[in-house]
Amino acid sequence: MPRSSVSDPVDALTGFVERHPRLFVLTGAGCSTDSGIPDYRDANGDWKRRQPVRYQEFVGSERTRQRYWARSLLGWPAFASARPNAAHAALARLEAAGFVHQTVTQNVDGLHQQAGSRRVIDLHGRLDAVTCLECRYRGSREAFQHALAANNPAFAKLAAMLGPDGDADLEDADFSGFRVPCCPSCGGMLKPAVVFFGEPVPKPRVERACQRLAEADALLVIGSSLTVFSGYRFCKLAIAQGQPIAALNLGRTRADDELTLKVALPCGAALSGLLERLNLQQAE
Repeated sequence: MPRSSVSDPVDALTGFVERHPRLFVLTGAGCSTDSGIPDYRDANGDWKRRQPVRYQEFVGSERTRQRYWARSLLGWPAFASARPNAAHAALARLEAAGFVHQTVTQNVDGLHQQAGSRRVIDLHGRLDAVTCLECRYRGSREAFQHALAANNPAFAKLAAMLGPDGDADLEDADFSGFRVPCCPSCGGMLKPAVVFFGEPVPKPRVERACQRLAEADALLVIGSSLTVFSGYRFCKLAIAQGQPIAALNLGRTRADDELTLKVALPCGAALSGLLERLNLQQAE
């Protein structure tokens, strides 16, 4: 599928949206970086830092869980205090105006909902909750934060730099004494209510997203390299269904050769420009 090449990329994006007013929007980490949440990959799609914990490592190793929760103890406050940026606000405005049929996000920060979007599928879950792998208890991550801090007062006083998805850089610490609270309901293993690398996305969630894509006019990818198949699958499905794809992303994406339009601009600036051209700056 040929990719558009024009002098004004925001005009091109505006034309794409006007021609396809029922958009299926897929967002990734690049949508939240202006909110202070770091992303995982560089412009080439390569890892910027150590790869995230994989599911089998988390459930199979107490040491891995100690390391994960120690870092999360320090990263959670900054992650929880993040607020929606111009990109989130613009997508909420586009949804209210009828241009967004469905948003599916690979992010776990809940910022789309905070900005006012209502049609959101959290493909990879939400970091603001924890769940038990034994009894399926589900609780607040904020409450769990208090339990982590109470069990590990020395760790709670440490300082660390925020990483992606509430992680923190804490490489030289001894995690052997870190105490991870158990499930308050059954004493089982608690895990953040997100899909880890190496863990499948729940089938009903994928099926619902695919249904919504089938109802849309086009796919718009925002701030995702599409390196992970859980997001790239929607590009493959859109192609099979004859739906055009546009991507708003500063770096390379896995679907670059399959795009109708590629806009290499910051998400917030491009979407704010889109609102201006659609005369949607003010609330209706």
